[in-house]
Amino acid sequence: MTSVPDYDGLRFPRGLYGITPDTDDTAGLLAAIAAAARGGLRSLQWRRKQSASPEALLAQGQAIARQCRELGLVFIVNDDWRMAQDLDADGVHLGRDDGDLQAARAALGQGRIIGVSCYADLARARALLAQGADYIAFGAVYPSPTKPQAARAPLELLMQARKLLDELPAPRPAMVAIGGIHAANAAPVVQAGADALAIIQGIFQADDIEAAASACAQAFA
Repeated sequence: MTSVPDYDGLRFPRGLYGITPDTDDTAGLLAAIAAAARGGLRSLQWRRKQSASPEALLAQGQAIARQCRELGLVFIVNDDWRMAQDLDADGVHLGRDDGDLQAARAALGQGRIIGVSCYADLARARALLAQGADYIAFGAVYPSPTKPQAARAPLELLMQARKLLDELPAPRPAMVAIGGIHAANAAPVVQAGADALAIIQGIFQADDIEAAASACAQAFA
């Protein structure tokens, strides 16, 4: 891939962005992803924080990458642009401690998506947009059970960021919101300007994953 991706005027798909729970159960994870896709999932971030052998990690990543291609999901790797490169992923998500955006861009090329965590920091978002980020992620929008100590990114901040993004030419970078989002509180986040909702527990820990994904996706209807 050589050109900037274009998803209906955005550089990242609008809609539901699932983030995988940390598990060694690859078969169960694949089944959960398939159910979420039936419910309207548009993109997926593979996130592993617990230690696993390099061989097991690579095997799980390969299985998820293959399934995302089969399901038509945009596949993003968390933290590690080298792993994203090895898996031929659509892109990588970089946090504050995950390396330099420009180094990742030089390695991955213009056709891969690079998303970045901006926490609750609009100045960081401006700086990373200037470096070519394809999406900026803010959170935690609501209290997050995954990261209970995370800084809060209120809806007013999302509105400010959306104004910043709307000044950029198409396909423009997207804004992702994360943190404590589920079906009952998703709509105000979209109304504040989020292009995508990044959700872990609100989808993957639901009793009915397909139904939960469908309910969250309704925020974009």
